[in-house]
Parts: sequence; C-alpha cells; structure tokens
Amino acid sequence: MTAGFVLALQAVSAVAEVSRVSPGELPSALAGAREGDTLLLEPGVHPGPLVIRRSISLRGEEGAVVDGGGSGTVIRVEAAGAVVENLIVRGSGVDLSREDSGIFVTDQADGAIVVGNRLEHNLIGVYLKGPENAVVRDNVIHGRQDLRVNERGNGVQLWNTPGSVVEGNHIRFGRDGIFVTTSRDNAFRDNHFADLRFAIHYMYTNNSSVSGNLSSGNKVGYALMYSSTLQVMDNVSRGDTQRGVFFNFTNDSVITDNLVLPGEIGPGPEKCVFIYNSNFNTVRRNHFEGCEIGIHFTAGSEQNALWENNFIGNRNQVKYVGTRELEWSSEGRGNYWSDLVAFDIDGDGKANKVYRPNSISDQILWRYPLAKLLMNSPILQLLQWAQSEFPALHPGGVSDSHPLMRPVSVGTSG
Repeated sequence: MTAGFVLALQAVSAVAEVSRVSPGELPSALAGAREGDTLLLEPGVHPGPLVIRRSISLRGEEGAVVDGGGSGTVIRVEAAGAVVENLIVRGSGVDLSREDSGIFVTDQADGAIVVGNRLEHNLIGVYLKGPENAVVRDNVIHGRQDLRVNERGNGVQLWNTPGSVVEGNHIRFGRDGIFVTTSRDNAFRDNHFADLRFAIHYMYTNNSSVSGNLSSGNKVGYALMYSSTLQVMDNVSRGDTQRGVFFNFTNDSVITDNLVLPGEIGPGPEKCVFIYNSNFNTVRRNHFEGCEIGIHFTAGSEQNALWENNFIGNRNQVKYVGTRELEWSSEGRGNYWSDLVAFDIDGDGKANKVYRPNSISDQILWRYPLAKLLMNSPILQLLQWAQSEFPALHPGGVSDSHPLMRPVSVGTSG
C-alpha cells in the first residue's frame, strides 16, 4: 500500500459523515453524499428506485424499507466499494429482458458489499453483472411465486464477476437460487436453498468452489454445466426431487464429501448423481442414499475416478448404458454398496469378490423399455442364470474390483 493511498484513505475518513435519513429524504441525501459517507435510513418506506453513484454505505435501521413500486430495479449500485446493508428491499419490476432486480451491482462497482438485507417480491434478488470481488452475504431472499417458473428471476445472479463471493444467504422461491454464467474464481458457500428449480446452477464458469451449502426440497440440488476446475465439497442435497448432483460437460473437477439424502418424508431424488459427457473428474467420499438411481453414468463420460463413495439403499445403484469396461476403484479401494452380499476373508475391509451392478437383462431393459413385459419370462431368467455361471458373458460396464465392507466417513458441514 503506497503512502499516497494511505493519505487518500485518511482524507476520506476525516470528512466521512453518518447521516440519518427520513422517508422521502433519500433522493436528496444520495445527491449530497460524499465518498465514504454513511446514510442511515430510519424505519419506514423509502421510495425507489434509486442509484448509488459514490462509494457510500447505505444502511437501514430496523424496519427501513426501500420499495421500487413495481418498476425497474429498486437499488442500482454503480460505485466501487459501496455497501448496502440491513434493508428490506422490495417491489422491482417483472421484465426479465431489462433484468429488473432488487439490487443490481454494475461493472463499475468492484468490491461492492450486499449484506444482511431482506429481499422480497423482486424479479431477481441480487444481480452481480460485471464487478470484480463483490460480496453477497447473510441476506434473506424470497423470490416471486406469482409467476410461472420460466418467468421468474434467480435469487442471486452472476455474470462475468471474477472473484465474487456468495455466502451465508437463505434463498427461497423464484427460479434458481444462484445462477452463474461466464465467470471465474467465484466461491458459493454456506447458503441454504429451498423451493426452487435448481439450488445452484453453473454455466461456463471455471476455477470456482461450491462448499457447505444445503439444498432442500428443490428439483435439482447442484447443476454443474459447461464448466471446469470446480471444487464441490461438503454440500448437502436433502429431499430434492429430480437430481442431487448433475454434471453436464463438467471437466477436471473434484467432487468430494457431499451428501444426497431423502427428505424427512418421502424418497430421495430420482437420481442421486447424473454424470453426462463429463470427463477427468474425481468423485470421492460422497454419500448417495435413497434414490431411484444412485448414479446414472452416460457413455460420453471418460477418465473419471469414482472411489470411496457410499451407495446406500438406492433402488438401482448404477445405470450405465454402454459396453465399455469401467473400473470404479483406485489405489486398491472401491466404493461401499449396500446391496453387495460378500465376505471379507482376509479382514482387509474389502469384499473378496468384484461388484458388478448391471446385468445383461439391465442392458436390454434400458435399451428396449418395452422388454419390461418380459421381465419374468423364461428367456430373461435364462440370460441372468447364464451370466452368473459364465462371467465371460458379462456385457461390459461398471466393475468395482475392491468394494468396501463398511461405509466411508463423509465429512460434510451442511
């Protein structure tokens, strides 16, 4: 830090003021505010929309509301280092093409902080469009319920906002909890999501992390798409309905210590994890329980390492439609499969037989669903018997040569 910069900070600090602002006075207070000032909004409704063009702190006393009146964006932040804190922000417009938001942070607002607010009845809750190193922390964001899902906005939306952090927020309703596209070096941690389409939705975003989040009662927990070098760890998907974790063209990423579980009432997702055309990923020490399918793995995915995961109580542990041979173990350790009946004769904690989750009849049924009509027919029973007696008839697919006898410990913080 240079001496000139220190002197500049001291000069700003010396003249900065804290001003209490009554309802109706906010436009004039914003016009007169100087760099570093704090505007403290008194309880009551302060009409919006408004624009922050200087590096000020806009804070609210208990019960301070900024209301956009149902038009446009409620608070637009255009100044680096500006802070919006402890406000109720409500009443944006409903035009997705204009990106109507509760709080909209532009590319001029590097290092802006949005903290401790309650955002309700807005189209998009908080939109970071272009700033670097912005922070969205400890907010409660409730999206719209009166629109069709495709007409709703996201809780927090990010575009090209390197280094920005979204943490400790509670997000409910709307479309997606966090939606990020065309960005890098972001961190999403310790957020809670409920009643959404996707809890976290990644598109074209690299070198980022997703950690310590809780997704509950959404359609999809963590949808990671067209992105690479992600660190996805210590997250929980509980009672999501369609997918716990979904990979679509996700590469060179590490997925570890995550939980996918049923809700308190009812089963888990249709698929605990779905891996589609994703390559060079490490999937280790995760817990997948109570799903219709534990893992659906498609033939377009190559050179992924899957080991030390728990697959417990899933109706079908693995769905793999393909003939390539895949080995799901590493360093002499495989995964735990609750449906494996085997012995550990030498006491090394690993079963003394290979686990192969899919049979010839599975392959036939997945390729030709109408073959379910023949499920109890003699021909399918003959095929199953022949494969059990002559392993060379196995059609290829997933093998775990070192299945574990006990579940591994999954160290989640969600």
